[in-house]
Amino acid sequence: MTVDPALLPGRLLRRAGPPKPIAGFQGVQIDDPRLADILSPDAKLLCLHEGTLHGEGPVWEPARNRLLWSDVPNRRLLAWYPDGEVSVAIDGTYFMNGNALGADGHLVHCEHGRRCISRSDGDGVPDPIVTHFEGKRLNSPNDVTVAGDGTIWFTDPTFGLLMPNQGSLVEPELDHRSVFRFNPRDGELRRMADFEQPNGLAFSPDGRILYVSDTSLSLDEIPGDQTGTLHQIEAFDVNEDGSLTNRRFFCHTDHGYPDGFTVDPRGWVWTTAADGIHVLAPDRTPLGYIPTPTICSNCTFGGEGMNRLFIAATSLLLAIDLAG
Repeated sequence: MTVDPALLPGRLLRRAGPPKPIAGFQGVQIDDPRLADILSPDAKLLCLHEGTLHGEGPVWEPARNRLLWSDVPNRRLLAWYPDGEVSVAIDGTYFMNGNALGADGHLVHCEHGRRCISRSDGDGVPDPIVTHFEGKRLNSPNDVTVAGDGTIWFTDPTFGLLMPNQGSLVEPELDHRSVFRFNPRDGELRRMADFEQPNGLAFSPDGRILYVSDTSLSLDEIPGDQTGTLHQIEAFDVNEDGSLTNRRFFCHTDHGYPDGFTVDPRGWVWTTAADGIHVLAPDRTPLGYIPTPTICSNCTFGGEGMNRLFIAATSLLLAIDLAG
């Protein structure tokens, strides 16, 4: 049967236009004067788009001057442009979640449905590049980052195997939930560290520290017998050969869990939580807090000068601009 193209859904979701400030936003909480130097307590929290079911995995793509992020249950990769337009970059994804920019300029994606790491140019069907570890299928890759040497690091919890609206209900083949390191030059896949349920991950600016969140607490939100208690970020030292040592506690969130997070050029960690974005110095000093109207899942910097913080917060894409 031939489908009339006029009946197919369009890709445009929001026409070009200015963002809307979040009504009732009380401003940024400043706990350390260092944060006040770059983020005004009077900065406006902006809504760039509304309508996702579960926004995730924001990544700035400089080559196209756009912000990409996943709407996981709706199976779409969305694109926001500086003029305010929002469109569908890739439709019918396999429950794509985390995204990153590869060393070669291509995009790298985590897919719950195909249980893989894939690669694309931001259009069309991504190609799987990591599907198995030691002959067994991965669980459901969740978040991904790319190290300075071009290796691809990703977390592999079981969330996508427990929620049919974000994957499929199947038994895992692996008996562990881990952080992996994939070298696209030679295809080597290494298991770097195990967790209860690894989630977000990011490197310090010099690449010598890897931060990873464990959010097993979120299992309590999923129907079934599984439970968890962890809602924290851990840190590792990264050695010259890529191995991890000196595993240590970094922080936990008082509300919800640190789903995804980003690290800025100062080494500050900007982490999501149920109540907003919390900012911490590398020595674990709390610097401040950006309250949000909905639960945050991930964030990243982008835009002109890389001084805009984009926040995927359930149904909203939010942003706040830094002063420096």
